[in-house]
Amino acid sequence: MARYSGIIAASCAYIIWGVLPVYWKALQTVPALEILCHRMTWSLFVTLGIILCVRRFAAFRQALANRRNLGIFGASALLLAVNWLIYIWAVNAGYILEASLGYFINPLISVVFGVFFFKERLRPGQIAALVLVVIGVLYLTIYYGRFPWIALSLSVTFAVYGLLHKKSSLPSMDALGIEVLLFFLPAAAYLLLVEFTGSGAIQGGTTITAILLIGAGVVTTLPLLLFGFAAHKIPLSTLGLLQYMAPTISFFIGILLYHEEFPRERMIGFSIIWTALALYLAEGTIRRVRGRRAVLGELRS
Repeated sequence: MARYSGIIAASCAYIIWGVLPVYWKALQTVPALEILCHRMTWSLFVTLGIILCVRRFAAFRQALANRRNLGIFGASALLLAVNWLIYIWAVNAGYILEASLGYFINPLISVVFGVFFFKERLRPGQIAALVLVVIGVLYLTIYYGRFPWIALSLSVTFAVYGLLHKKSSLPSMDALGIEVLLFFLPAAAYLLLVEFTGSGAIQGGTTITAILLIGAGVVTTLPLLLFGFAAHKIPLSTLGLLQYMAPTISFFIGILLYHEEFPRERMIGFSIIWTALALYLAEGTIRRVRGRRAVLGELRS
């Protein structure tokens, strides 16, 4: 039962992340930086409210008093802000497909970081997958005519963000609380400035726009909570497979709902990278199956 509840929670989190382009598109008239600052500001209230509800405020205060935590999560907060800003801008500028590509590439970027920072050894299947990603990026740059900087920026910033979290054993809720607290002041200050000068979306926009901007805190925090719950209920391998729901949903939203261009040259580049991802997943699955068989063989003997 716990496994099924974890799968449902993870699926809900990835579905929310997958359909977020529709939410940001509804705020297309608002500058990306202003949307980002609203997301940062209202996330603090939602996150602190949840921390209080689950009675973790004492533990959160203790984590906040640790200078090492402030250093790690100050850096991760900056990376998260950059990642969110690029993603929001990309969605509203008509680059949903390339943004989704970034989250397909992300696991393979994490593999590279594992080699450099944790001295992990690349297996032949992983090497082949990484080579295919490089070929796909070069193809998109040369034949499609544009370097996929959005996809690579999103994948690299999120991979570094994950790397920083891996270096800390702090619970995800406390970590998120520190991050949103650190960028609350600059975000709130910017929002006060634009509202004071009369160019802010709260005063100058519609009631629906104001509600959506305030609701950005909920759509930011809710999937993170669902993901954190799922991470304690199901294996990481299952989470790893489910994570591709989000970019897949975003990809089809870009194609079917917003009719972004997907010519043959772009399709070939994407297909090369998808092949790399399939190879990476197949190699990992085969390795896990062999490992289980080896353990069962030892138990039987």
